[in-house]
Amino acid sequence: MRTIAEINAKIKAGRVVVWTVEELKARVVEIGVKQAAKEVDVITTGTFEPMESSGAIINLGHTDPPIKIRQCWLDGVPAYAGFGAVDLYLGATQMVEYSNNSETPDGEESKDRGGGHVIEDLIAGKPVHLRAIGQVTDCYPRASFETTITKQTVNQLYLFNPRNLYQNFVVGVNGGDRPLFTYLGVLQPRLGNAVYSNPGGISPLLNDPDLQLIGIGTRIFLGGGIGYVAWEGTQHFPLQKRLPNRTPVGPAATLALIGDAKQMNPRWVRGCYFKNYGPSIMLGAGIPLPVLHEEVVARCAVQDKELVAPIIDFSIPRRVRPTFGLVSYAQLKSSRIVIDGKTVRVAPLASIYLSRQVALELKQWIESGQFTLTEPVAAIPMDRNFLPQDRWGSQMTLE
Repeated sequence: MRTIAEINAKIKAGRVVVWTVEELKARVVEIGVKQAAKEVDVITTGTFEPMESSGAIINLGHTDPPIKIRQCWLDGVPAYAGFGAVDLYLGATQMVEYSNNSETPDGEESKDRGGGHVIEDLIAGKPVHLRAIGQVTDCYPRASFETTITKQTVNQLYLFNPRNLYQNFVVGVNGGDRPLFTYLGVLQPRLGNAVYSNPGGISPLLNDPDLQLIGIGTRIFLGGGIGYVAWEGTQHFPLQKRLPNRTPVGPAATLALIGDAKQMNPRWVRGCYFKNYGPSIMLGAGIPLPVLHEEVVARCAVQDKELVAPIIDFSIPRRVRPTFGLVSYAQLKSSRIVIDGKTVRVAPLASIYLSRQVALELKQWIESGQFTLTEPVAAIPMDRNFLPQDRWGSQMTLE
């Protein structure tokens, strides 16, 4: 029906028709897949949820005399410095370090800060304290360095996120007798609550379940700026069991994303903290899906009642935990589900409202001509299995 080049020509001419994925789902109910596919050129998706496998690459520029940084702290949060002399990687979940001379700015008020908060501050243009220790060599004679940086005073500041945009995830519950503090937040004992992470029917990868439209080089909305799909994500597991509509029944495909953080907006990149678990980052990401043929619309028409996630009991401290079966996203979004005859209240970890806003903002970018689509340069592999690290662990522990 269409090519990406033809869609881009319509974007540049101001004639493109863009619907958010929620608008598409509603229109399909009214006019059907065939007619909707004739009318719409691009469908925008979005999510705003914790994505802890994220971080920022920072190049500071050389000092005089030069320094080869081997230890570094940004507002008291350690950054990895094991590659170029003044290149750093700040992980979103890295925790602040404490010492008698800690440079955390607010003492006890900073105990819940981590890498995600520092990344948010840098994107917001705020100053960040840097302390570095160098390895003294003939070409890098400086032993230490201390300064304040902002996004304007560093050469590069970009996000490189090894695992974002999980294609589905789990619903966490706690069948034990004490509260559990997890990456899904607090799970109350005796099935006191349930928490799910993925926003369901508006989530990017659930609307392109076999990644036929999304590949390496796909241009996306990332943190309020323009980003790209860089590679398959870590823990990429496209061989997850799937329903007849091709959507997975649990965590499946993931993507590695990259984007210029200097162009991002702190509205869409926010540091967060999970009590007794640690810091993380909330990130807004959206992917435009070009309507190249009718099947694109048919896949995007999937409803929350046709998407499911597994209910996992976190009270069992093992990699493979028992489940209470599958539940639809329509049930999850009703705020109540039934587990073993008990009604359990449910809350999303993702912001459904802000996920919708990501899709809407991306739609506006495309309609205004600020954003065009890209052809993927390579496909995301769809044959990856998931390899656990428990083959030798028990024997080595016993020795």
